Amino acid sequence: MDTDASVHNNPLLQLNYEPAFASLGDDYYDRVAAAPFPEHRLRFRGDGVLRLLGLDPATVGDEHFIEAFGRFAGRGPFLAMRYHGYQFGEYNPYLGDGRGFLYGQVRGLDGELYDFGTKGSGTTPYSRGGDGRLTLKGGLREVLASEALHHLGVRTSRSLSLIETGEALWRGDEPSPTRSAVLVRTSRSHIRFGTFERLHYFKRKDLIQKLLDHVIAVYYPHYGAEPERYALFYRELVGRVAELAAQWMAVGFTHAVLNTDNMSITAESFDYGPYAFIDRFDPGFTAAYFDHYGRYSYGNQPLVCRLNLEALQLPLSRVVPQADLEAGLAIFDGHYAAHYTARMLAKLGFGALGPVLGPDLVKATLNYLEAAQAGYHGFFQALAAAFDCSWQSDRGAIPAPVAGAQEAFELWRESYFRALASLPNSELLRVGERLNRHNPTTVLLRPAIEALWAAIDQNDDWQPFYDLIGRLQKPCAIA
Repeated sequence: MDTDASVHNNPLLQLNYEPAFASLGDDYYDRVAAAPFPEHRLRFRGDGVLRLLGLDPATVGDEHFIEAFGRFAGRGPFLAMRYHGYQFGEYNPYLGDGRGFLYGQVRGLDGELYDFGTKGSGTTPYSRGGDGRLTLKGGLREVLASEALHHLGVRTSRSLSLIETGEALWRGDEPSPTRSAVLVRTSRSHIRFGTFERLHYFKRKDLIQKLLDHVIAVYYPHYGAEPERYALFYRELVGRVAELAAQWMAVGFTHAVLNTDNMSITAESFDYGPYAFIDRFDPGFTAAYFDHYGRYSYGNQPLVCRLNLEALQLPLSRVVPQADLEAGLAIFDGHYAAHYTARMLAKLGFGALGPVLGPDLVKATLNYLEAAQAGYHGFFQALAAAFDCSWQSDRGAIPAPVAGAQEAFELWRESYFRALASLPNSELLRVGERLNRHNPTTVLLRPAIEALWAAIDQNDDWQPFYDLIGRLQKPCAIA
């Protein structure tokens, strides 16, 4: 193969890469090289992301993905980003990109700048004795999470490619090696809360201010040179994080590892490890086996996000008045409540219901789900399947979406009936439409992931994986 010619003809390598983060200088990253891999088998390609970047998927071949994101030809050096972070509440100054790097930055058709970040691409100065690799199962789990969340309307990174790399990896107490892969994801930014925390650790106010100016110029440009831009940025970040937490909670998603090094400065969900979608409604559900005290349980996520925003005040306070930061954080609870209520009402079939009726219905729904130990997604699926306009005039016609908890059901039914009765007749059909639009019939539960992994691991059968991806991309009865 003529490497120079193939690079020249590769649409992925001919994108207009912008050195935005690189322009900050060596205080923020280390230059690294990608590892060589013995094999390259493209297992997933993000054609939806290609379209966002202005590329026609028909013009981008599988070999283009392998050349760019498996062999890593035609570009470099790559940047391993430096950061610290609070992990399960304890500060860790020994972090940084240990098995990935910033591949490049490209502007999408929407005018926004997007990062290409790798996972499993080899060792860096921050690997700390690790091999810098990614298991194939870990890679496909991230592909599934990002596709599922994106199509449920959650602000998330997207997977651009997953390439199996032919190495045998030993992990933990596993009796045999597992397969390896390298993932490339797109995200608005890989700058983390922990990127600022590292600079505070080294007492570098100058570098904090330089990074803050960069973040505002690139990701919050609407504040321009406004005198209060630092305070306005933090306030908007607080609002974005509150909204993201509300999105997770409404779709029943547990991230599982909400350390500050996994919190994006653009408030985007990313870096999926032992995540899980809840099966039944359980605020105490904990997705990570090593989260022994349930710090990052499903129900704790809004609180943890708020705590992480509070922790970010420490480095920012070297540049931003503390009073401005406290005022910005003060909007979190109200912002979260408003967005969560709106998302939950949509799942119940409603738009705005007023400041009392709406929250009361959401509260009655959660009480019912918890009392009945009900399947979270099954409840809403059953409600969508059974909905009838006659419910507005006949309370008794509203059936129990799940069995059990009769007292809680009666309270929920009364609340649901009152909500329906508040609507004009012309709105009733829209209730049914919303129920179908906002409640997925396909949910990414762990048994489904384990089943498709078994097919891949035992028989190298990838069809169940591709079938599930297709369903996740059209999760609801009404797209």
